[in-house]
Amino acid sequence: MAAPEMTAGKIGFVKKYSDVMIAVGIVTIVVMMIIPLPTILLDLLLCMNITLALVVVMSAIYNVEALDLSVFPSLLLITTLFRLALNVSSTRLILLEGYAGEVISSFGNFVVGGNAVVGFIIFVILIIIQFLVITKGAERVAEVSARFTLDAMPGKQMAIDADLNQGAITDAEASERRKKIQREADFYGAMDGASKFVKGDAIAAIIIIIINITGGFVIGMVQRNMTVEQALQNYTLLTVGEGLVNQIPALLISTATGIIVTRAASESNLGYDLIHQLGAKPRVFYIVCGVLLAMACVPGLPGAPFAILAAVCGLIGRQISNGDKKVQETAVVEKKEKTKTEANKPENIVSLLQVDPMELEIGYSLIPLVDTGQGGDLLDRIVMIRRQCALELGLVVPTIRIRDNIQIKPNAYIIKLKGVEIAKGELLLDHYLAMNSGTVFEEIQGIDTIEPAFGLPALWIPEASREQAELNGYTVVDAVSVLATHLTEVIKAHADEILGRQETQNLIDNAKKNNPSLVDEVVPDLLGVGDIQKVLANLLKERVSIRDMTTILEVLADYAQATKDTEILTEYVRHAMARQITQQYTQNNQLTCITLDPAIENRIAGAVQRTERGSYVSLDPDTMQKLLNSLTKELQKLTDMGYQPIALTSPTVRLYFRKLVERSVPGIIVLSHAEIDQSVEIQIIGVVKL
Repeated sequence: MAAPEMTAGKIGFVKKYSDVMIAVGIVTIVVMMIIPLPTILLDLLLCMNITLALVVVMSAIYNVEALDLSVFPSLLLITTLFRLALNVSSTRLILLEGYAGEVISSFGNFVVGGNAVVGFIIFVILIIIQFLVITKGAERVAEVSARFTLDAMPGKQMAIDADLNQGAITDAEASERRKKIQREADFYGAMDGASKFVKGDAIAAIIIIIINITGGFVIGMVQRNMTVEQALQNYTLLTVGEGLVNQIPALLISTATGIIVTRAASESNLGYDLIHQLGAKPRVFYIVCGVLLAMACVPGLPGAPFAILAAVCGLIGRQISNGDKKVQETAVVEKKEKTKTEANKPENIVSLLQVDPMELEIGYSLIPLVDTGQGGDLLDRIVMIRRQCALELGLVVPTIRIRDNIQIKPNAYIIKLKGVEIAKGELLLDHYLAMNSGTVFEEIQGIDTIEPAFGLPALWIPEASREQAELNGYTVVDAVSVLATHLTEVIKAHADEILGRQETQNLIDNAKKNNPSLVDEVVPDLLGVGDIQKVLANLLKERVSIRDMTTILEVLADYAQATKDTEILTEYVRHAMARQITQQYTQNNQLTCITLDPAIENRIAGAVQRTERGSYVSLDPDTMQKLLNSLTKELQKLTDMGYQPIALTSPTVRLYFRKLVERSVPGIIVLSHAEIDQSVEIQIIGVVKL
């Protein structure tokens, strides 16, 4: 066990000081261009250059996707700089000493047989392959990939939002996908620029070899008194050897660059994909076998090589066919066993108990609203709705699952809360909804309907009549906007039901990030999560935003020691949020409302009955009927004048008065004097009397 532990320790040391090692390495590369190197060290570095190139190209081959080697652009720069430093060092030794180590000499003599002309030709061919073929193609692919990646970013972001809304992925997965998209854009953008390093390296190699040959020829004849042939032979061989030593790693790096930028999304490495994709169809190899046999029979062509290759292709095709048959047989056996196992396995009905917080069921005619391929933007609208609810109410709406339902009308939709239908409507996709906003001076023809969100009379009109309807004073909206508005209003109306204990806990955890001491004071010593949830639900029920959790928790911390009644605590919270409530219902710093006669308030206060499960108001039927009649009459004055149905009461009876009338007078807004900012002017239109 000692050896593995020592190896792990060394690897850990390298990882720990990797930044220092890279910094020292880059500085050393720059110094190599200035300080002469001994031939032994140069040989080692040249071999290291080849080794590094092999490591890079092997890493590129075994990559599953491009981001697995996201450091490649920086690596490309470092390897190019290292190769150029070796060029400078070897050039210095060639020109000064006429000798640059065993590696360069071996490549100049053994690899090209000591023939300078052959070596020069091979070098030129390598340059052409690298520069015109691999580098040029990789540069173009990197440029196009960068452009396409940037263009595709908005669509990918929308797809992520769609999956998130449908519940296919979690918030963490969505965040990870967004990070990946950004990394891809950065990577391909960097590769677009980094590919220029390889191109510049190829150009530099050509210039360096010309300089080396020319300079060596001059130095050999002038300073070393060589003949023309000796100078050309010696320095040309050394220069060509140096060029080959550096161009082979350069060619490997260029190949790695091409592999990286041309790598498509896959779940396996390059070798696996090549074998499995090229060998997927045995018919291909049978056809190739037939063509090769035909070529082997053509007079004048070498028959033996074509015949051998034809036999190889035939054997490959036969092996693939046999493998496919075995796979099919195995699949049939596995399918039978799986069917038998599932038939014997008891049905798992636990999954059927799962109820989605919110659902939207649509008829088959409304599917285009969800299909982005057909221009549907409903998923994007839902994202905006969730964002709007978070800003206006402070409520994080859970994922809204969208399903198609063939059992409902094709143009119908149903909104469900915890599996129960709470709203529905119908849409005409090829029509627009026109509503009379009170400014219509000329009516138009259309299909009579009711606007689902607010219950207003409306018309479905064709697209051709849209412009005319707008000119006549109608408010015109498209079908998807009708559905989005309806869904928004449903969420606001049932926000108190949507908010559960888990959602409350999430809000508390979020508040704890900035106010840990406040949260620790309230939860769990003073109030539990369930108590706080009830207070928040009471606020949402009257459409009071709970976004300011800090203020809410501070009020609860102040008053929870005196009472645990969540309804009374809610009233205290409302008093503290007076400025917010006032801003919500005032116009031009003026609150127009009706109020209650003091006699009625005294009657309500005296009729309050308190129990262990809460409090309620007990009034006799006659008094109750008179109160409702008077209230309806006074509220009608407000609505006729274009104001909201607001009733102003004293703080002591606000809660109980709302409980008394909320079922009979839906939509009424009940405020108390303690919830109105002192700077607001109160205009009382009427008084509710018995």
